[in-house]
Amino acid sequence: MKQRINYSLALIALIAIISATIAITFIFYGQFQAQVKKDLKQNAALLMETDVFQNAYADKSEISTVLSDISSETFRITWIDSDGTVLFDDEKNASGLSNHLDRPEIQQALKTGEGEITRHSDTFDLNTYYYALLLDNGTVLRVSSELITIFSVLVSALPVIAIISALILFGCVLIGHLLTKQLLLPIKEMADNLDDSQTISTYKELEPFVNKIRMQHENILAAAKIRQDFTANVSHELKTPITAISGYCELIENRLIDPESEVHIIRQIHRNTDNLLSLITDIIQLSELDHHELPRTFEDIDLYETAKECIENQQAYAAKYHITLTCTGESAHIHADKGLIREMIDNLVQNAIKYNKENGSVAVSVTLTDDHPTLCVKDTGIGISPENQERIFERFYRVDKSRSRQTGGTGLGLAIVKHIAQIHSAEISLESAIGKGTSISVLF
Repeated sequence: MKQRINYSLALIALIAIISATIAITFIFYGQFQAQVKKDLKQNAALLMETDVFQNAYADKSEISTVLSDISSETFRITWIDSDGTVLFDDEKNASGLSNHLDRPEIQQALKTGEGEITRHSDTFDLNTYYYALLLDNGTVLRVSSELITIFSVLVSALPVIAIISALILFGCVLIGHLLTKQLLLPIKEMADNLDDSQTISTYKELEPFVNKIRMQHENILAAAKIRQDFTANVSHELKTPITAISGYCELIENRLIDPESEVHIIRQIHRNTDNLLSLITDIIQLSELDHHELPRTFEDIDLYETAKECIENQQAYAAKYHITLTCTGESAHIHADKGLIREMIDNLVQNAIKYNKENGSVAVSVTLTDDHPTLCVKDTGIGISPENQERIFERFYRVDKSRSRQTGGTGLGLAIVKHIAQIHSAEISLESAIGKGTSISVLF
């Protein structure tokens, strides 16, 4: 990144130097051209006022003598008769010069009183500026001056431009290095001290970026801790039934039990095997729910009809614990994955049955709350204390651990309910009182 910034600054500086040089050269060359033309006009007017060109048949040596005091090496003087004959030239012998009547500046002067033109010489790479002035006696006085072309100016200035460019580029690279170092310093500090927000001093413009990175970092750490805790809990939960099964099998293998106890031992092995299978099934399902990118089959379903189907399937399970299971409500349509909704209802109902009282009841209802379908599962169970209510949706969290072991609970049922609700953008609310029961509502 630093190199890219330095290269960009150097390139910008180089382009700026070249552009500025070309622009300034054109501006000043144009001004210089205008000044040269203005000087030629002024010199022509001064020469006309000397009256030395009034007599076309005057002694040319006398003209040279008169002009020796005012002539300049910066411009050339040519005196042309009305028929184009060169009467005088301060640089060449007039008799050796060709007729100038065909020259555009001469023709223009004869017609309008003055004429001017610029001629370019490819041989010497020069521009010659001509200004012709018609005199009162019908002759034409022409002054001219040579000036190198703008390209020649640029070429001659190249060494100086190169030196200045090198110095400016060096300065830009140095300044760019210092600026990028200063600019990236807060980011480096953030990378070194991401957990300590007090040590990070950043620019105001970088604060949203820094806050976003810090939030993502905290989320990653939190997710890592959750995964670590989940792995530890899984290991512990799997170890319990496996250890029990292994112990019972060892008793049978070593024939340390009497025949009357075999049925009890086999029943315990079967119960722990069921618990192990339930735990593995819930872990796999929870892992699948964590992957939100997995395809879901969303469709329009009637929440009330789905709840009734689940209640019918759970009647036998409720009867096992002598629990009365009912379902009431009205038709309420939602766009959802029917399989996941059934799993949610089953988990809520089973949880309400497991933690209920003898001859208790579980009431499932489906209503519309401000046009939002709401599923409510209410039981007459043992209830949940206020300090436990915020944690019951955590993985492997059990309010009554001994009761959960006896009923075969995995501690993942409500965690699965929470994930399914999140997938459907639903909100979960809970009301509970010790000894009076619990009511869990899901608002879609």
